[in-house]
This record gives sequence, C-alpha cells and structure tokens, in this order.
Amino acid sequence: MSAYPPGGGALAAALCEAQARQAVTVAAELRYPTAMDAALVTFAGPGGSARLDRISGAGLHEHEGDPADDAWRSWVDEVVASWAACLLADPALAVRCVAAVGRSGHTSVTPLGFRRLTAPDERALRAAPLLRHPDLLAPVAALHRDGLLDRLEAGEAVGV
Repeated sequence: MSAYPPGGGALAAALCEAQARQAVTVAAELRYPTAMDAALVTFAGPGGSARLDRISGAGLHEHEGDPADDAWRSWVDEVVASWAACLLADPALAVRCVAAVGRSGHTSVTPLGFRRLTAPDERALRAAPLLRHPDLLAPVAALHRDGLLDRLEAGEAVGV
C-alpha cells in the first residue's frame, strides 16, 4: 500500500486495499492452483523482493532500523506481485483471470465477489489512481506477464 498510496481518507484507503487484496488473491490462486502448490511454496519460500526493490527504487536505499522490519521481504512472491500488477492495470484481463480461477473449483473466487478488481466504480478508481496507473505498474507487470497469459490460455484450453 505504501508504494501506491490511496487518494486520501479512510474510505479511500479501504477501497485501495480491497482492490490490491483482490488482485493478489486472484494472482495467487492462478500461481498456486492446488493445495499442494501452496504447501510447496510454504516449504520452499517464494523468492523475495530483491528484483522488485531494484525496479521500484527501494533497493537504492539502505533500510535503517530493526532488520526484523524487513523480514517480510523474503516472503514476497515476485510472480504473484507481477501478475497482480497486470490485473490492476487491465480490467479485461482481470475478468478473464477471475473467471478462470472460478472455474477451477479449488476456490471460492466468484466474479461478483471481485467487482472492485474487475469493474471498479468511479469511487474505487479515484481512491487508487496510483495503484492502477499503467505507467507505474508497467515495469512490475512486464516481469511475468507472458507467464500469466500462458497460464490463462492453458487453463482456458482445458476448460479450467
């Protein structure tokens, strides 16, 4: 949330967070479609935020203070973050991805439950102008967009 802050106020913050959470949820469901996939990433770890930090400029500054404050960085999944950025930048792609996840039968993701991601209203868009800004999302989204499209096309080909 701090990378792309909301437009202002408590409601804007909540709407911005809801959109980000929905994008990450769909991206994670696509990336780890089975319980075994999720268990394996829990065992092996997702890889960390090093490349994302470099792209965003966060890696240019030494983090001051308690190293435990940065422990969360080791649990950032670069692919999930990239796929979530793709979904936030492209509502039509988000619609396809939510539908694909909903068809998988492994989750409770439904198109209606993900309206903030797939069909944000004007208030939601005003709350998160930076979160959905295509130019700001482009470097992160480009990292793994092809993999997302491959996963989506493979799922659609087998009816998942």
